[in-house]
Amino acid sequence: MGHVHSLRLALTDPRFDAAAVTGAVAVQAAARPALARAAADLPDARADELTARLDADGVAVHRPELGVLVAAVPIGEAEREKAAAAVAEVDDEAVRLRSAVKSRDGFFTTHFVSPYSRYLARWCARRGLTPNQVTTASLLVALIAAACAATGTRPGYVAAGVLLIASFVLDCTDGQLARYSLQYSTLGAWLDATFDRAKEYAYYAGLALGAARSGDDVWALALGAMVLQTCRHVVDFAFNEANHDATANTSPTAALSDKLDSVGWTVWVRRMIVLPIGERWALIAVLTATTTPRITFIVLIAGCSFAACYTTAGRVLRSLARRANRTDRAAQALAELADSGPLAEGVAAAAKGLARRLPGFTAPAVAILGAAAVVATSAFAPVGSWWPALAALVYAATSGLAVARPLKGSLDWLVPPVFRAGEYTTILVLAAVSGVNGALPAAFGLVAAVAYHHYDTVYRIRGGTGAPPRALVRAIGGHEGRTLLVTVACAAAAGDHGLTVALTALAVVLALVVLIESIRFWVSSGAPAVHDETGEPA
Repeated sequence: MGHVHSLRLALTDPRFDAAAVTGAVAVQAAARPALARAAADLPDARADELTARLDADGVAVHRPELGVLVAAVPIGEAEREKAAAAVAEVDDEAVRLRSAVKSRDGFFTTHFVSPYSRYLARWCARRGLTPNQVTTASLLVALIAAACAATGTRPGYVAAGVLLIASFVLDCTDGQLARYSLQYSTLGAWLDATFDRAKEYAYYAGLALGAARSGDDVWALALGAMVLQTCRHVVDFAFNEANHDATANTSPTAALSDKLDSVGWTVWVRRMIVLPIGERWALIAVLTATTTPRITFIVLIAGCSFAACYTTAGRVLRSLARRANRTDRAAQALAELADSGPLAEGVAAAAKGLARRLPGFTAPAVAILGAAAVVATSAFAPVGSWWPALAALVYAATSGLAVARPLKGSLDWLVPPVFRAGEYTTILVLAAVSGVNGALPAAFGLVAAVAYHHYDTVYRIRGGTGAPPRALVRAIGGHEGRTLLVTVACAAAAGDHGLTVALTALAVVLALVVLIESIRFWVSSGAPAVHDETGEPA
C-alpha cells in the first residue's frame, strides 16, 4: 500500500541499475543477472529480501527519499488501516509537483518562474512531450530572440527581451518535466548541459549584430562578456572538482558561510549577487528592452566581474584556511580541465624533476605569470609584430611547468581558469587591437568553438567518464598550442582581411572537429546521464 509516485521513484528512474522501496524492487539490464541469482536462491522471497540479497551481492541499490510519501507492506488489518490513513493524509500529486522543482535555486527562478513552470511541466507530461523536445523549443525561442535583437530596432529589442524570458521559462520546464515524469536520458543530459551556453552566447551575438546596424561596434564587449562568463564557470567547476572528495577540517570561511546560511535573507542575497542564470537572463532581458546593447553589455560585465571577484575571493580564502588532502582523482580532473597540448606536455615531462623542488604555490603562480605575459604583449606590441608569438612560447613553457607535477596544492584549482583566461583574452586582445574589419566577430566564433570544447570536457568529467580522448586534445593543439597559432596568424596574416579569414578558418575547423567527437560520444552507450540535481545555479 502506498502512493503511486513512490513506486515511480523506485521502478521507473533509468539512472540507477537497481532501486527499491518497501515492497518493490526494480533493476536495469546491468543488475538483472544479480536479481536472477537472488530469485533462484530464494524462490519464495519477498521484494525486501531480494533487495537485501542484491546489497550483499555488491549491487548498489538506490533507495529514493520518499519524505511524506508512503510505501508499506502492512501485515494485518490494523497496519492496513494505519497505512491507508497515512496515504489519505498526503496529496501524491502535490508532492510530485513540489519534487519537480530543484530544492536549491536562484531567487528569480524560485519566486518568479518555478511557481508556474511546474504546472507547465505537468501540462507537457500529460500531452506526451519529452524533456528533450522542451529543451529544443527553449533553444529555438532563444535563437528567435537573438534574431530579434539583431534587427537593431526598439520593437526588436523589446521582443528579444520577452522571448529570452520565455526561453528561460522553458529551460526551467525541461528539467522539471524530467523530474516530474522521471524521463532522464544521456541525450537529454548533453542537450541540457550545452544549450544554455549556446543560447546565451547566441544572444550576445544577436545584440552585437543589432548594435552594428545602429553604427555601434560592441563586438569586443560581447566577446568580453562571453570570456568572463566562461571563466566564471571554469572557476566553479575546477574548485568543486578539487574539493569533491578532499579530506580536511572545515575552514573558518566555510563555517562563516554556514552560519550566514542560517539567516534566511542572507541566503537569497548571496545567491542573487553571484548572478546565476535566472538573475542574469532577467537582467539582460530588461536592459535589452529598455536600453542599448552597449549599456546591456557594460552592466552585464560589471555585474559578472563583481560576482567573479566575490566567489573567487571566498574560495581562495577557503583554500588557504583549510589544509586539505586532495586525492589523485581530483588531481586528474584538474589536469584534464587544464587542456594541455603537446607543447605543454613536452615541457612538463622535461621539468618534472625541477617541479618537485619548487614551492607548493608554483603552479598557479607561473600560470598567472605566463598568461599575463602573453595578454600584455598582445595588447601593447605593434600590430603585425612577432612579439606576441614569442610571448606565446613563454606561455607554453610556463603552462608546462604549471602542470609538471600533480595539481594537489591548495590553490592549484586556479590553474585551469587561468589557462582559459589566458587563451580567450589573448584572442580578444589581438582581434581588438588589429583594427581589421570583421576580426572581432571571427574571434567571437573562435572562442565560442573552443569554449564548447571546454564545456564538453567539464560535463564528461562530471559524468565520471573522463575528458575527451587525448588524441582530440592533441589534434586541436591544447590551450597553449592554439594561443601560439593565433599569435602567429596575427603576425603572418596582418592586413585588410587576412586576419579575419585566418580566425574564421580556425574557428570552423575547430568547431567541426570538437562537435563531431562530442556528438559521437554523447549519443554512444557510454555517455553518462548527467543531470544537475544539486540546484546550484549556473
